[in-house]
Order: sequence, then C-alpha cells, then structure tokens
Amino acid sequence: MNGYSIINDPVFGFIKIGKGLHYDIVQHQLFQRLNRINQLGLASVVYPGARHTRFQHSIGAYHLMSEAIKSLLEKGVYIFDMEAEAVLAAILMHDIGHGPFSHALENTLIHDISHEEISMMMMERMNEDFHGALNLAISIFKDEYHNKIFHQLISSQLDMDRLDYLRRDSFFTGVTEGNIGSDRIIKMLNVVDEQLVVESKGIYSIENYLTTRRLMYWQVYLHKTAVGYEKVLINTLRRAKDLVRKGNSLFAPPALAYFLNNDISAEDFRTQSAALRQYADLDDCDIWSTLKVWRYNEDKILSTLATDMLDRRLFKVEVLENAPDKHTINEIRKNIADTLDISLEETEYMVSVAEIGKDMYNPEDDSIGILYKDGTVKDISEASEILNVQLLSKKIRKYYLCYQRV
Repeated sequence: MNGYSIINDPVFGFIKIGKGLHYDIVQHQLFQRLNRINQLGLASVVYPGARHTRFQHSIGAYHLMSEAIKSLLEKGVYIFDMEAEAVLAAILMHDIGHGPFSHALENTLIHDISHEEISMMMMERMNEDFHGALNLAISIFKDEYHNKIFHQLISSQLDMDRLDYLRRDSFFTGVTEGNIGSDRIIKMLNVVDEQLVVESKGIYSIENYLTTRRLMYWQVYLHKTAVGYEKVLINTLRRAKDLVRKGNSLFAPPALAYFLNNDISAEDFRTQSAALRQYADLDDCDIWSTLKVWRYNEDKILSTLATDMLDRRLFKVEVLENAPDKHTINEIRKNIADTLDISLEETEYMVSVAEIGKDMYNPEDDSIGILYKDGTVKDISEASEILNVQLLSKKIRKYYLCYQRV
C-alpha cells in the first residue's frame, strides 16, 4: 500500500481510503455514479437536509468496517490480510446497484430484478476491469465464503451498512432520536462459533439500536409524505411508459429513454450488455431534467404529475389500518375525473394504495447474541430486561391511500 487518500466525512470525521484496490474501486465510474444518487430518495420533501448520497453512505460503511476489523483483531479473532481487504471491498460495493430514488424504479421501469442482483452484476463487471481482484469480495458478498462472519458484517442484524445509515440518516434529517452508539457496538463485537456476538457490556447500546431502527423506519423511511411523493413519481413514470407503448414520442435522456422504450426484465440484464450499461448511466439528474420537460407535455396526466413533482404538490395520504374498500377508491377517482376533466380510466395514475409491512427484529431469522463473561450466549430477546422483543418483532402493516389533491 503506497499511502492513502483522506475523505473528510461530516459524520465520522477523517476517513482513510488505502491506495490500491479500495482506492481503485472508489475511482471506478460505477462507484462514482453513486455521487449522483441520493441515499434517502425523496425523503428531503419532509427533511430538507436529507440530501446525502449513496457515495457518502458507502464510504461511511467502509470506515465502520475498518473499525470492526480492528476491534476484532484486538480481541484475538484471526483475520487474514486478504480477508480484511476483501470484506472492505465488498462493503464499499454493497449498494452499487441502487437506481435513482431508491426503490421507485424497481417494478416501474425494470421488472423481476432487485437492486441487490444488479449490484452483483456490477461487481462482476468491475471484477473484469480489475482482472479478478474482486473474486474473494464477491464470494463474501454472496455468502459463499467458508468464514461466515464476514458476510454477517455486510448483511445481518448488526451489519456495517445499518450502523452507518442509521447514524448518517439521523444526522442529515436532524432526527436526533435516531442516533445510535455505533462506536460502542463495534467495540463490543466478538466472535463465538463463527457467529458475530456482542459482549454483555454493550447490551444497552443494542437495546437503543433496535428501538432507534423502529423509530427511523416509521418517522423517516416510511413517512407518509415521502411515501406519497414517491407514488407521484412512480405514477409519472408509469404514465410515460404507457404513452410510449401507444406510439407517443417523449423527451428523455438516452439512459431513461432506453427503459421507457423497452420492457426490461432480469433476463435482459443477464443477456444484454446494453441493459446494465444504460442502467449505470441512469441517475437522479436524468429524472429531474426529464420532469422539467414533461411538465409542458400536451398529455394532461403526464403534465399534471410532472408539475406535482417539481412544485411539491404532493398526493394526499391517508394512513389506514385496513385496506380501503373499492367504493371509497371509486368515489375519490370520480371526484378527480370530474375536477380535472379527465376520464375515469385515466385517474388510475392519480390514485395509489401502498401496503407496507415491516418487522424490526426477527429472532428466528437473524438473532443478536449477547456474550457473557462465563462464555454463554443469549439472544437479546432473553438477555434484555427492558426490551419488549415480541413487540419489536411484530409485523406492523399499514395501508397508505395516496391520491391527487383537487
């Protein structure tokens, strides 16, 4: 390693990126693309400070991973240099396949493929450029490596991804209740039987972490206004794609035009190099610049929705415990049709129902073990005296009825 580069991060301070493989990853165009994709999608409609990027998050997760490796080494956990290099490379690239506005494009412009699968494809593409240097990182990312603690550091209840985004999103949204003691949690990490555990001295930090994650999901990530705003964008893209299918010509930058003009599925990503190339060129800037043109389109639906996006005219959102009945939805659609002088069929782009369910902790799926001084390990659900883990692990389901204001 010949020196390092330093990034001054507002959350963690100075972060060192070692010259070599990690620096080359950061400099790669597929990674630099993350500078043009916001971490929290459209949450800035509620929290104006939430303009941080996937690039910043990935660098932060890299920093926490380096701290976790250092902490585990100090406790006698043997980690080969090549393993440390690989897991740091993997966490750098873990979000590389995200598209503009988080999940808004999934099942809108692309189908049957997740951003995780696209991340994997991009890693394979970068691995070609690096002549196989990412082989071990990819193996760890896919959970194919024999030592499972490295994958757990990337994807688990206590992964470095979550520890960074909770700290970072709390910082940039100003939701101070969302701050967690990531430093304390990392210092308390240990390994028992090839499983990550937390020493008992860190139990209070874990209790705070689980409670905080629940708060951040419902107060930030699933905030009804942000969900409603995302529905406006999704319906705008749906309308645009339907117009193109009917033979209409719409303005769009080349990358966005590719997905509007073609029905792209997972198979296309696997068999056509153009799909991945065009996806890699797509970012937030493409969407915003296109909306500025679409607001003047002669199609009333597209024009209205694009204007809603640009002028922050959000869908009205009602949060319900049960799914809204068809009569209620039909009454809303009829009112919109009469007011905007459009057909009842066209109001399908003006109304959306989102069913959202989230469980914060599943002890059967991915538990958090607490390590005691006598060597015994208990799940946090047994070890905690104050956490109602049954409540935390309960699947909460809500219905968001979103519709055009008239």
